[in-house]
Amino acid sequence: MNRRQLLVFTFFLFTYAITGQPGYAAKKGYIAPEQVPGATLVTAAEAKALHDAGVVFIDVRSPRLYNRRHIPGVVHLDLKDTFDEESLARVAKKDQPLVIYCSGIKCSRSSTASADAVSWGFKKVHYFRGGIVEWRDAGYPVESSEVEAEQIKPGGVMPGSK
Repeated sequence: MNRRQLLVFTFFLFTYAITGQPGYAAKKGYIAPEQVPGATLVTAAEAKALHDAGVVFIDVRSPRLYNRRHIPGVVHLDLKDTFDEESLARVAKKDQPLVIYCSGIKCSRSSTASADAVSWGFKKVHYFRGGIVEWRDAGYPVESSEVEAEQIKPGGVMPGSK
């Protein structure tokens, strides 16, 4: 086992020992709230219309999930690391509409982030409860930030590099 694998294993073992749950996963059976006070719930079709109109979208999922698949043109602010009032204010004004999403109805991040944004004085928060799952299922475009596995040679060397 290499050092990175050992660190990852230790992290999951530690979080499981402390919380009884692996990593940051929502509790079994969790369903995101249908409403966030002060925010407007939007469907995939409404989110797509807002996206097409140039509204700022905030993806609050982990870097791993964001890199795997996200809505084109979004701002990534991981709820656990980079999402705070200051970082949100850098990408949206408090009177500007914004859409916050995560992985869908089994994820708590977008409801938490939407509630935080409202509490910080953001006036036009759109809570996209269905998140990336509903977006993808509606057939809307997604993109990836991951390097394709076949593009990396053994040892982590990219083709064409020395």
